[in-house]
Amino acid sequence: MAPSKAPKGEHATAVGSRIPPAANARYVRGQGLYTDDYAPSGALHMAIARSPYACARIVSIDTAPAAASPGVVAVLTGEDLARQGIAGLRSRILRRGADSGDHAEPEFPLLAKGRVTYVGFPVVAVVAETPAEALAAAEAVIITYAPEPAITRTRDLLAPDALKVWPHLPDNRCFVHTIGDEVRVRKVIADAAHRVTVRVDISRVSANPMENRNALGEFDARSGRYTLTTGNQTPHDLRGELAGILGIAAQDLRVVSPDIGGAFGAKIAATAEHPLVLLLARLTRRPVRWQATRTEALLSDWHARDIAFDVTLALDAKGTFLALHAEGVANLGAQLCANTLHSPVGNLGGLSGPYRTPHVFARVTGAFSHTSPTGPYRGAGRPEATYVLERVIDSAARQLVVDPAELRRRNLIPPSALPYSTGFVFTYDSGDFEANLDRALAASDWRGFARRRAGAQKRGMLRGIGIANAIEIAGGPAGSPNEEFAEIRFDAEGAATILTGLHSHGQGLETVLAQVLQDELGMPLEQIRVVFGDTDVVYHGKGAGGSRSAAAGSTVVREAALRIIAKGRQIAAHILEAGQDDVVFANGRFTVAGTDRGVALDQIASVAFDKSKLPRGFEIGLAAAVTKAPDEANFPNGCHVCEVEIDPETGVVRIVGYWAVEDVGRVLNPLVVEGQVHGGIMQGLGQALLEAIVYDPGSGQLISASFQDYAMPRADNAPCFHTEYNQVLTKANPLGVKGVGEAGTVGALPAVMNAVNDALASAGAAEIDMPATPFRIWQALAAKPAALSEEKSGCR
Repeated sequence: MAPSKAPKGEHATAVGSRIPPAANARYVRGQGLYTDDYAPSGALHMAIARSPYACARIVSIDTAPAAASPGVVAVLTGEDLARQGIAGLRSRILRRGADSGDHAEPEFPLLAKGRVTYVGFPVVAVVAETPAEALAAAEAVIITYAPEPAITRTRDLLAPDALKVWPHLPDNRCFVHTIGDEVRVRKVIADAAHRVTVRVDISRVSANPMENRNALGEFDARSGRYTLTTGNQTPHDLRGELAGILGIAAQDLRVVSPDIGGAFGAKIAATAEHPLVLLLARLTRRPVRWQATRTEALLSDWHARDIAFDVTLALDAKGTFLALHAEGVANLGAQLCANTLHSPVGNLGGLSGPYRTPHVFARVTGAFSHTSPTGPYRGAGRPEATYVLERVIDSAARQLVVDPAELRRRNLIPPSALPYSTGFVFTYDSGDFEANLDRALAASDWRGFARRRAGAQKRGMLRGIGIANAIEIAGGPAGSPNEEFAEIRFDAEGAATILTGLHSHGQGLETVLAQVLQDELGMPLEQIRVVFGDTDVVYHGKGAGGSRSAAAGSTVVREAALRIIAKGRQIAAHILEAGQDDVVFANGRFTVAGTDRGVALDQIASVAFDKSKLPRGFEIGLAAAVTKAPDEANFPNGCHVCEVEIDPETGVVRIVGYWAVEDVGRVLNPLVVEGQVHGGIMQGLGQALLEAIVYDPGSGQLISASFQDYAMPRADNAPCFHTEYNQVLTKANPLGVKGVGEAGTVGALPAVMNAVNDALASAGAAEIDMPATPFRIWQALAAKPAALSEEKSGCR
């Protein structure tokens, strides 16, 4: 990683220092505390009998063999839940339906009632004394199905004769979302000197965290309260969602989210297993544990992406972008989870990119299929929008015979134009997009690529280079429920505890928040503790997601610290017998201005618990709580360059270089930011080259149901990353922070695929879509060479 200089005028502080995250030591020593480490005495184990069919009517369910199996304590079916009035899962998000009303939303019961709609749908829940007994009993349930045809392919879902997933709906459309003036955009495209059209299919993937989903449900009959322990990014939102399903008050449910072995959006909302372990804990009066297997996770986790776009870019004779038209079909799965409707359209603003495209139109139709529901995954629509845009730009550069970096440069928004309204969705407040580009080109030796390609050619290899300018929204949009909570509590010895509604699960947030507090209050990190992930302990919070944690967390921790200083000043003035306006605070010490008389913050904390030493009427203790949202959203941006080499005999891709210049605003901790960017890039290149959820189009069976068939990126797929940071501060929050959690993925997906397609183009092969597997590349090279004329390629 290249050094990241602090913004001009800054002095050395804890913020900006490369401090290793405090949690790292216990993680690498095996001392993390995860859901499966909670093993209360007498706990039972739940297993789920799941549907082997993508679409079938349930003829009958015989649970008697399961109930009679060794160790079984209880068996639960969908009909049992219906009799108890237990609700199913529902969308938190409202979209406009195809008929201009609300979106279509079929029932989504926790356990199937009458029919199943995807392979892996939960049908019967069984609890037993041991995991093995629960699994054996689940397999003993006799379920008679009447299988029916299934439909899974995204581009088939809206065909006039398409099989309907839901007979009571007129077709497979769930919603239709449009942004922009289509008539105007089509007119501009029709009149343009050049038009470039590409079809891109963004594959379906699974988040695949190291720690599969799990849950522990407990019920206290004396108080009537439930406790759910599960790795979840948004514990307070999960509590509200589950309270609605169970028909109880939120205060009657405690959610504890301990360490999480990876989340990436897949652990941001309720799944059927959460309320099931709670209901079964109440039924049996014993704790109930559940742990998914890897195959069970691949079957039943919310999948992600899976959207197909037809996109047209119009350019004038000089290569200036005039208009963009994007038409997409999002494969939602059979039903809607809480956030299914977010990713396909929630971040479409990224279609504008950092470019001066005056006219943009997008229409996305969400459609049902016989597949597992989709949900957020690192980027949640951001990588998709950027991928669509950057793919069509590269196609335009190739077909107009223009350097792809130069074509982008011609259309970038200059710093002098900021703040800049795209006229589509976003208004960018800050950035220096051309500086990102210049630094990425310099770092990657873009000008020397022709020489490297020639060298590869002599060795019988194909070499390609790809570039992508990425921009995304984080911590917004303004006006959305984006507030965050922080409380700072001092004890009598001067140590501080930060209670936050965010969640730290590997991204170093504990340390970053402590760094902010250290700078504000001048106290050592060793005296700061961070608490999160317990709705009984932390008053409120919106959790971790959408690259919001650094901006939202630093905002409220800083504000709470300022309130601590204000309270401390009152105490100090009383002790020092001075007016409050004469007392100043710096470096952890209150002093009377112009004198050497002062008192340290830890002494103030001690006095705060001694009523006899406090001003009359002053509240005992030293604490401050803040619930606040950043003023506006922020817009992380960057430029990624990827260079690949392809063996044409085998189709194997090797990434030989990767460079990223990121503007994430103020870098609070370079070590943490570096880890976030590297991890995001790996997940982007994993989808670009390897990963895919694959269903059999006829039966709807999941073909990629284990890591033998679902290819995950490994260490030998990882290139040496070169990352730099262009710190352009935002005014959207006090510290000028922009999001970073998803930046790597947003840039990697298009950069890697653009590099692959550049290499293929050098051999006259047509563009391909992800994943760029060896077989798919070999097929492209073996096929008829790509037609390069403007007329045949869609550009004129």
